[in-house]
Amino acid sequence: MSTHVFVNRLKCLLRDKETIFWTMLFPLLLAIFFNVAFANINSGEAFQAIGLAVVNNSSFQNDQALQTALTEASTGKQKLFELTLTSQDKAEQLLTEQKISGYLLIDKEPVLVVRKAGIRESIIKSFLDSYLQTMASVNTILQSKPKNPALLLNSVGQPQNYVTEVPGTTAEPNSILLFFYTLIAMACFYGGFWGMREVTDIQANLSPLAARINISPQHKLKTFLSSLSASLLIHFTEMLILLLFLRYVLQIEFGAKTGYVILTTALGSLAGISYGAFISALVKKSENVKVAILIGSTMFGSFFAGMMVQNIKYIVSQKFPLLAYINPVNLLTDAFYSLYYYDTLSRYVLNISLLGIMTIVFCLGTYVIIRGRKYASL
Repeated sequence: MSTHVFVNRLKCLLRDKETIFWTMLFPLLLAIFFNVAFANINSGEAFQAIGLAVVNNSSFQNDQALQTALTEASTGKQKLFELTLTSQDKAEQLLTEQKISGYLLIDKEPVLVVRKAGIRESIIKSFLDSYLQTMASVNTILQSKPKNPALLLNSVGQPQNYVTEVPGTTAEPNSILLFFYTLIAMACFYGGFWGMREVTDIQANLSPLAARINISPQHKLKTFLSSLSASLLIHFTEMLILLLFLRYVLQIEFGAKTGYVILTTALGSLAGISYGAFISALVKKSENVKVAILIGSTMFGSFFAGMMVQNIKYIVSQKFPLLAYINPVNLLTDAFYSLYYYDTLSRYVLNISLLGIMTIVFCLGTYVIIRGRKYASL
């Protein structure tokens, strides 16, 4: 009997084109929009060499140390400056036309000339301050007449780094992925439309179909679980389609833990459906009110998970950590990013455990509310 209910419920749900649009087609369209909007963000963050001019006067030509420092900073694939040697009038013209960020005028000491304060200008000033401090230290040491001045000058040109950077992960940080992971989490909780429909279709006071279900010989709980399984199958299939589209069409990275990604999607789908069922059972208002609560709470959670403004996620984590832990959309988003970025599963397990507890609460709450409802007549 349960199999009969499952199969027929599956056929019935597949005819619900409106719900299929919001739970599958809408996330796909939103993913395409995200891909177009964020396509060039990472490439735009690539560092470009700073335009810097140097007045090629006699003072600069006699300053071999500064020439060497500027040459080293202006060569190589990761060069800091795009260096131009020119006259003072030409340097001033280039600065006015904003073709360079500043220029150096060498007299007794180098003088930096800029038009405004900004990141590029600050980098030039930091470079110049570092050079002046180094040369001041060298002159102080030379005045004490060291035994080997040549070794000192050579060590200045070849600074040693005594700190080794050990990365905590093999994955490259990619903040754009958070938008897509939040989109997946939102799509999971849009599965609440399916859960909401299942509860609506089993409450006898809301529809003739629900009345017939309640007077059938099949146990109401078994009927509900069979119908809910059909909804879960449909929504999980929709989520797999979304994952395949993101991975192989939009080339969104999920890391090497493919099995965990699919498991997380399944748990997210279950959490979303149980959340919608809980809202439908708890709220004794019209269907429009229930839909408004589902969409509003899902978008509220998506916003604080960083879907609209990325920095919001970090602000919430730092200022209001409790909100981050009770927001199921954020937990699901963080679980996906943990699988991508971290080599260990500790943070992932924390997120999934909290999400699992919430899912159990939603399911038990729905069961208690539905089980306790009686009808005087049908």
